[in-house]
Amino acid sequence: MQQIINFIIRNKTFLLFLLLFSISLSFTIQSHSYHKSKFINSANFLTGGVYNYISNVNRYFSLKKQNEILSQENNQLKSILYNSKNSKESVYIDSLSFSHSYKFTPGIVLKNSYSSTKNVLLLNKGVSDSIKQDFGVISSKGIVGIIDNTSKHYSTVLSILNTSSKISAQLKKTNHFGTLTWNGASPFFVQLVDIPKIAPVIVGDTIVTSGRSSIFPKGIPVGTIHDFKLDVAENYYEINIKLFNDMTNIEYVYVIENIDALEISNLLKSSSNE
Repeated sequence: MQQIINFIIRNKTFLLFLLLFSISLSFTIQSHSYHKSKFINSANFLTGGVYNYISNVNRYFSLKKQNEILSQENNQLKSILYNSKNSKESVYIDSLSFSHSYKFTPGIVLKNSYSSTKNVLLLNKGVSDSIKQDFGVISSKGIVGIIDNTSKHYSTVLSILNTSSKISAQLKKTNHFGTLTWNGASPFFVQLVDIPKIAPVIVGDTIVTSGRSSIFPKGIPVGTIHDFKLDVAENYYEINIKLFNDMTNIEYVYVIENIDALEISNLLKSSSNE
């Protein structure tokens, strides 16, 4: 202990410099968007390499389990292709059912901090794979989140298990829509709010994306209604949704690019400026 104290005393000037430099660097990154972006990209590159190596090791030891999952998905896809009734009821996503305005890029989740209320996933896809901010992310069973930041080879995803996440979703049987949020309580449930009380809400009904943004196409599965109640003013429902995805065990995903997103955005901007 005495040696530590003596070391601090001998190097107090240098240690003070390091402290002040770190504080000033932190303020610079936080107050300038350019510096902040560069810092995030550098951090993604460094941590991405580490998590990519760990993920490769983990995937090697879980090949049997993954083969079973892929086999189940292949069987489900065959049912979708050859049985029109199953295609209407299935909770698995068939990318062929969406218009050609959407491009799907497969990716792998390298990090998933689902125990945090600000959960962010790390993917092994980045700018070099044409991945950009605000692209949607799904798995074969449903919605996962939205691309938040990107570096050359990696990207981070704002998970639906993030209290800042807000995504438009609706009742599958009707077109009543609201906002998908998360209260931070359970990784197996999210909440759908702002559904008007005139909507026919029934336990067990399916919730899907509404398509009212340029991020997700309409009809991406979310989950089923577990329970619901009216808000304080008794004008809207607050609905608990049991997710189709097990968000604690996400590995293989698809990044969705809406090819017409820029055209839609420019059209809306020009309309609002008129």
